[in-house]
Amino acid sequence: MAITKTRLVIGTTAVMVAAVTITGAGLHLSRGQAFFRESPKELVDEVWQIIDRSYVDATFNQVDWRSVRTDYLNRSYTSKEDAYKAVREMLEKLEDPYTRFMDPTEFKNMQIDTSGELTGVGIQLAQDEETKNLVVISPIEDTPAFEAGIQSKDVIVKIDGKSTEGMDVNQAVNLIRGPVGSTVTLTIRREGQQETDYPLKRARIEIHPVRYTYRKEPFGGLGYIRLTQFSSNAASEMREAIRDLEKQNVSGYVLDLRSNPGGLLYSSVEIARMWLSEGGIVSTVSRTGETDRERANRPALTDRPLVVLVDGGSASASEILSGALQDNERAVLVGTKTFGKGLVQSVRPLGDGSGLAVTIAKYLTPKGRDINKAGIVPDIVVEMSEEKREELSENRDRIGTAQDPQYVKALEVLGQRLTATEEPKTESMTAR
Repeated sequence: MAITKTRLVIGTTAVMVAAVTITGAGLHLSRGQAFFRESPKELVDEVWQIIDRSYVDATFNQVDWRSVRTDYLNRSYTSKEDAYKAVREMLEKLEDPYTRFMDPTEFKNMQIDTSGELTGVGIQLAQDEETKNLVVISPIEDTPAFEAGIQSKDVIVKIDGKSTEGMDVNQAVNLIRGPVGSTVTLTIRREGQQETDYPLKRARIEIHPVRYTYRKEPFGGLGYIRLTQFSSNAASEMREAIRDLEKQNVSGYVLDLRSNPGGLLYSSVEIARMWLSEGGIVSTVSRTGETDRERANRPALTDRPLVVLVDGGSASASEILSGALQDNERAVLVGTKTFGKGLVQSVRPLGDGSGLAVTIAKYLTPKGRDINKAGIVPDIVVEMSEEKREELSENRDRIGTAQDPQYVKALEVLGQRLTATEEPKTESMTAR
């Protein structure tokens, strides 16, 4: 079963594969609203102006950007849908998948997605690429869907009695989303069973990007931390996790960034500072060559040995964090090469409630590595078979256990590091 177009069906969009910095001003919004009431064409020009001022590539992908403006402003637009279509066409000329236009619904969903607090029933939904069925990836713990017993691989065949045949994920999200306290009924088809109706009361749901546990290992106490996205509450939850584990006197840490698609740039910088007392974290370079450098500027929360797990799904902000820890020799990276997304977007509101994500800079690791499209190669490469990946995907409770080969290797590496740090002390005591 090939799953695509994953969305969090809790009043939000999927997590963005991007490191973004949120910008925008009220004056800009008011001006756009006034212009857009006069003509949809003004929205097209507003987008062109933003790209012209701030896009990372001064050649605009070898496109004559001024002639593009002339072309699109000479056209007639009778509706906002015409303007939206024109804007998307215009942006395609940049051949940059991260510079993108979002209509008002998409923009609102993106803002909700990075807030860490959502409204809905609490399921991850995707569309099967072959059957086009709407499939539950997994229910989120402690949510209405989870408590009702909805399971991974359930197929949603109806939403409030409306067939989902031919329905895409966006349409499903809009139907499932609603005010807190209201009810939506999902008709579920589960393998080997009859279709069943699940009435679900929508609730306010907090997404917790950090999960952590204390584990007793032969080398001592282990702090296992899994970070799933760099949302606005990721840094505060990471700080809480490290402080709690430090109180339990762990010997070392495994930080799991696998399948973490990124998120907010400042979140990755703040989390890096929790592990680093000194050294560079990331530098961003604009098209004018201006460089903004972020550094560790206060004592780290811990100096205990750290192993970081990464894979091809670790992107953007995940790569900023793992690159900083690797370049500063603060951690050993284990797993497979990361995604290779080294661009930074600024997300800006437009006049009619829509939004624009613009690539404004590229980022470099502390040692000056440009990882865009190249990714970060871990210190220790541990490949995983397709069968094992599918097994872990279908049985997520096995991630970070003895049935997870990359995690097992991380434990081995951590144990070796702890042994290496203890040996000199033993020799010194013997010499006395």
